[in-house]
Amino acid sequence: MKVTVCIGSSCHIKGSRQVVQQLQRLIEENGLSEKVELGGTFCMGKCQMGVCVTVDDSFHSVTPETTEEFFKKEIISKV
Repeated sequence: MKVTVCIGSSCHIKGSRQVVQQLQRLIEENGLSEKVELGGTFCMGKCQMGVCVTVDDSFHSVTPETTEEFFKKEIISKV
């Protein structure tokens, strides 16, 4: 599974750094380092939606406050 977080300026302002840090921690804590590839990219073109995250080919809008819920729903349940 490939998870990509936008680290462009708009998403950075909205908390992409915190989202990345939380996802790194959650992947490690759940022993998913071998199954989940976490990466970053610049602008995904949906800046108005919050921190842009893709899981494989599906698009999501995440905030630092919703990262754990997102992780459980979109990553843990699909690995």
